[in-house]
Amino acid sequence: MKSNFASFLMATAFVISATALAQTATDPAALPAAPSAAATTPASTTVVGSGNKLGTINIEQAIFASNEGQREFDALSKKLEPKQTELKNLNDEVESLKKQLSAQGEKMNDDARGKLVKQIEQKQKSLERSVQDARDDAQNQQNEIAQRILQKMAPLLVKYAGDNGYGIIIDTSNPWPNGPVLWAGPSIDITKTIVDAYNVQSGVAAPPKGAATRPAPGAARTTPGATKPQTTPAKSTAAPPKQ
Repeated sequence: MKSNFASFLMATAFVISATALAQTATDPAALPAAPSAAATTPASTTVVGSGNKLGTINIEQAIFASNEGQREFDALSKKLEPKQTELKNLNDEVESLKKQLSAQGEKMNDDARGKLVKQIEQKQKSLERSVQDARDDAQNQQNEIAQRILQKMAPLLVKYAGDNGYGIIIDTSNPWPNGPVLWAGPSIDITKTIVDAYNVQSGVAAPPKGAATRPAPGAARTTPGATKPQTTPAKSTAAPPKQ
């Protein structure tokens, strides 16, 4: 699988899908992506053995590509679907009011128009808070799953390194310049090997054929400790709410 496998983090998917409907309640381009699965470990994670071989592994990809990871994150995605519906309904309500303001604003008296503008402001702020709360909750659940799998996968990785003469294995989850590796050839990547071994160890069956994990449109990788951009309401082209 591609190294950006972790980009399908489901919370980002449902947050973006709800807010991207009209791209006005919250600008999707300004939304921070869900944190990387490896956020619970340093970006430059290494496993040091007694051999002299060098290897690389994409820990993020290994977690999400494992049968257990696919199962757990698909279950989380389904769990979050009601919240996605809730956010969609809130967004639709805000958009409906904005369309009303755009179509009728010039015909309204000042009092009626002021009340509608205030209503839009209040509902949009409520939507933005709901989006942020939902994102935070989902990210916490994602990190809990990733950490749980990582704790079980790490000893397997250390054993593999020792058994196969590796002196060092470097995590390539975060591409350069955010990570330590500028370039590494596929011949030294052991991600699939570790995933296959972990699948045997976990005993979790592979997902049914045709069952695809839902990608997050436009999701971008973030690094641990990165500052999240602030969410900002998109500008309305017709009668923007008064500040």
